[in-house]
Amino acid sequence: MMDKRLLDILVCPVTKGRLHYDREAKELISVSAGLAYPIRDDIPVMLEDEARVLSEEEKKRWRDQ
Repeated sequence: MMDKRLLDILVCPVTKGRLHYDREAKELISVSAGLAYPIRDDIPVMLEDEARVLSEEEKKRWRDQ
């Protein structure tokens, strides 16, 4: 589980925007960049090359939160 304090200070490395935590998928979501950064062994992998591209439906869902 992500530490709330860590989530408060982490930002998207591409846009410097806010991140959302997807507990089920173990990802940090950047709506502004349209990317999902994986969390492996409780460590966020904040590399653009390691992120997956969000679908339009995912972006809309996270934007509404």
